[in-house]
Amino acid sequence: MLYAVCCVPVSPLRAESSHRSEMVSQLLMGEYGSVMEEKKDFIRIAHSYDGYEGWIQRSQVAIVDTLPADANGKVLVGDWVDKVAVNGSDAWIPMGAPLIGPAHQDIVIGPYKLRYHAASPWNAASASPSTEAITVRVMRYLNTPYLWGGRSVFGIDCSGFTQSIFRFFNKPLLRDAWQQATQGEVIGFLQEARCSDLAFFDNEEGRITHVGILLDEHRIIHASGKVRIDPIDNAGIVNSDTGERTHKLRVLKRYFE
Repeated sequence: MLYAVCCVPVSPLRAESSHRSEMVSQLLMGEYGSVMEEKKDFIRIAHSYDGYEGWIQRSQVAIVDTLPADANGKVLVGDWVDKVAVNGSDAWIPMGAPLIGPAHQDIVIGPYKLRYHAASPWNAASASPSTEAITVRVMRYLNTPYLWGGRSVFGIDCSGFTQSIFRFFNKPLLRDAWQQATQGEVIGFLQEARCSDLAFFDNEEGRITHVGILLDEHRIIHASGKVRIDPIDNAGIVNSDTGERTHKLRVLKRYFE
């Protein structure tokens, strides 16, 4: 089995093997996927974290047959960004990127040598999803611009945001909103909601197209234009700036006990 390990801060995962193709997701530095098909400039992979498939640029990954020892570890970048040297040149990696080796030691991946500064390690395996901890994490993403397919503080979409937050608490979510809605336990009423529950919203055809994280029964934080906090009621979300109702509530789900 060959693996493609991301060796740039953020790498687009595209629907087709072209720079003009839609970005469907991203890999953060240290994340990897199983190689499914290779072309000259692009490689088709299945992302190890959520199984998402797409084409990644060959020049942004290392192709290896053996993964680093900590490739599937639970330690993530905890601050907004952290520094890593790549072949001796500094790069800034985003919050939530996995730290696939110890700090201040060389990690060799194909032609790349990584050395993490790791000033802000976050151990997801031991993190408790308390209201305070969830609130601190989500607020670090506040005002991050919306980006279709995005999974980082440099640009993120609605389900990339929820997936990233839950990863800090060792709770894997699938990639898309409709997929995440197949996980968790249904909550009957908004009045029963608590911080960390997810709210899902559908379009006119009844397809789930949006998701956000409830802060309480009255407020939701979600990526819509940017990561923002808006009021929510039994009908859906109301934009706090314009007063416009923007999303129609479909279902509420709980993922933490």
